[in-house]
Amino acid sequence: MRRRQSDAEVATHGIDLAPMLDFCINLLIFFIITAVFIQQYGVVVNRPSSTQQQQKQTKQKVVQVQIGADGKISIGARVVDVQAVRADIEHSLAATPNASVLIVADKHAPTGVLVQVVDQAHMAGVYNVTFATAGGT
Repeated sequence: MRRRQSDAEVATHGIDLAPMLDFCINLLIFFIITAVFIQQYGVVVNRPSSTQQQQKQTKQKVVQVQIGADGKISIGARVVDVQAVRADIEHSLAATPNASVLIVADKHAPTGVLVQVVDQAHMAGVYNVTFATAGGT
């Protein structure tokens, strides 16, 4: 009698994989069927030609803000504080309402100063902000 019990115990230690395989096959069939209905839409981008871009640049005034590697901000030929950036941009907007801002930052310029300058430009009402890098090795 002891032999029969030990043989029965050995037979029950195996893992039955049949239900798991059925489940995986059902998932596979489900994903194959639903994959037919998924469609990806693309976005068509119309890029301007160089002549159109040159015409826009000649019509639009650009306020250039430079940020040095040490974090000094200069507009034109004078060094200004971060809080003065907004006033200078607003002064330029009074003369040319559709002006944009070009921020030329040094490669090693502090990121915090760059973000503050962008915030000041946004508070001045300019959302057309362009970035460029200069100098720094």
